[in-house]
Amino acid sequence: MPKKSSPRSAVAGPVIADEVPVEIRFGKPEHGWRLKLYAVIFESETRAGRWFDLALIAVILVSVGVVVLDSVQPIRARWGAVFGVFEWFFTIVFTLEYIARLACVKRPIRYAMSFYGVVDLLALLPTYLAILMPELSVLIDVRILRLLRVFRIFKMSRYAAEYRTLVAALAASRRKIMVFVGFVLMVVLVLGTLMYVVEGPQHGFTSIPVAVYWAISTMTTVGFGDLVPKTDIGRAIASVMMLLGWGVLAVPTGIVSAEMVRYGRDAAPALTGGHGLLADALHVAPDTRSCTDCGTGQHTADARFCRCCGRALD
Repeated sequence: MPKKSSPRSAVAGPVIADEVPVEIRFGKPEHGWRLKLYAVIFESETRAGRWFDLALIAVILVSVGVVVLDSVQPIRARWGAVFGVFEWFFTIVFTLEYIARLACVKRPIRYAMSFYGVVDLLALLPTYLAILMPELSVLIDVRILRLLRVFRIFKMSRYAAEYRTLVAALAASRRKIMVFVGFVLMVVLVLGTLMYVVEGPQHGFTSIPVAVYWAISTMTTVGFGDLVPKTDIGRAIASVMMLLGWGVLAVPTGIVSAEMVRYGRDAAPALTGGHGLLADALHVAPDTRSCTDCGTGQHTADARFCRCCGRALD
């Protein structure tokens, strides 16, 4: 389900793709009960819309909590019947919500095929599958289908501006991250192959894929310990990979953080006149002050010195 419409949605669209207004993506009814239902479900500016959001978040959290508790065998043995009643209650609530969302938009098929539409369907489908198709137990344990109910937690993502901020930063840095991941894959392939040559099958490195697995677990600083180099050269290679592991952990964090700061300081003020989801989430308030020395503008409201030349701002 997309987030509810708001005045900011239209201007935030260029920053975050999912910020396209709901009335444009799925169609807003013009009159009647569908318009009233649309206002409650998709518009957060009304009192009823805010209460609907809060109630739905509470139901989502409680339903996921029931799924988690139901997986604990002693608790399930004592409260299993109660959990079953709760589960059917939550399933009926999510079913009615899903039907209401489809009924109050002009293009229900488009909504059903959207990301949030699929998540909504996954939130209620497993319970019905376990009842309507018990023969699935021959192929797979029905409890596995029940675990799919944790998809309900994703229904909360539409209500968090910070979530959309992170998604925007990841989308903006995806090429850099892909290049970095490609570099890491080359390193683990080369060093894993080298370790296979140095250690050999007699020390557990029976093939290049096994050696690459060891290289990945070592570079990510996991170190399961099921494969350990025995030779001095092998230990030297392992030491290099351990040191590289610290850089591997730091680089993606720096890339995403830089994109979040850049969007909060430059992109969001430029697109939204000084305001936006990213700027709000990062608490970056744009300013129109310019440096009298170098002429650089768009400093943050709490800036005391120029971000380029370091001169004190007036």
